[in-house]
Amino acid sequence: MTARLFTVVGGMFLLTVCSKGDQSTVRAAPAPAAQPAVTPSEAGGTITGKIKFTGTAPRNRPIDMSEEAACKAKYKTNPPVEETVVAGPANALANVFVYIREGVPASAKYQAPATSVVLDQNGCRYHPHVLGIMVGQGLEIVNSDPVLHNIKAIAKKNRPFNVSQPSAGMKTVRTFSAPEVMVSLQCNVHGWMNAYLGVRPDPFYAVSGPDGSFKITGLPPGTYTIEAWHEKFGTQTATVTVAGTESKTANFTFAAR
Repeated sequence: MTARLFTVVGGMFLLTVCSKGDQSTVRAAPAPAAQPAVTPSEAGGTITGKIKFTGTAPRNRPIDMSEEAACKAKYKTNPPVEETVVAGPANALANVFVYIREGVPASAKYQAPATSVVLDQNGCRYHPHVLGIMVGQGLEIVNSDPVLHNIKAIAKKNRPFNVSQPSAGMKTVRTFSAPEVMVSLQCNVHGWMNAYLGVRPDPFYAVSGPDGSFKITGLPPGTYTIEAWHEKFGTQTATVTVAGTESKTANFTFAAR
């Protein structure tokens, strides 16, 4: 994930002193000119890795959509199942949220992208199932189904919300004001619909793909605590030191249970 812009703001101030019979204006010495915006290197350090599990992956429960014919019709071949554990080849584990938990300087302020992250409700399921977003970035919730969806965000550090979208084509945008890992998203109408959202103050996060791989880019030099979160298997951490533009590897292995 490419690092974003952060800004150092300087300024000037004016002090005015008034006295009876004599009014004068005293100006303080001008403050130094504002420093140019600092941009973390686009070619900063990189952390890559793969996430696997040991043992046998639990079977995901089938979803009964018999009462929602419009959604059921979208599954032509394979019947829908829950996405609690999405396993790939060689026990690869998808849908793991990986992020820098510690090490990014608190003084570094990153600007949220102007482009919203899209959460689509299609076939009475959330797409994607696990996603990341920056503080202040828009979350665009879309209903692609001709049925009622009611999106509920269960948050602890952010303000919860409950949004109703009764018809196809509806869109709603929400933002989050504080970092939080993770925010649970649910549908009040369809109990099997759930997704998980990681809210971060910086762009240093990723979600593992079908092959279990992830990649975090643009890191300034430093030592970082990286955490991998899975909805069923819990969390794991690793410490990684990145210097310059080098690439480091951090692999995680969860025990299936």
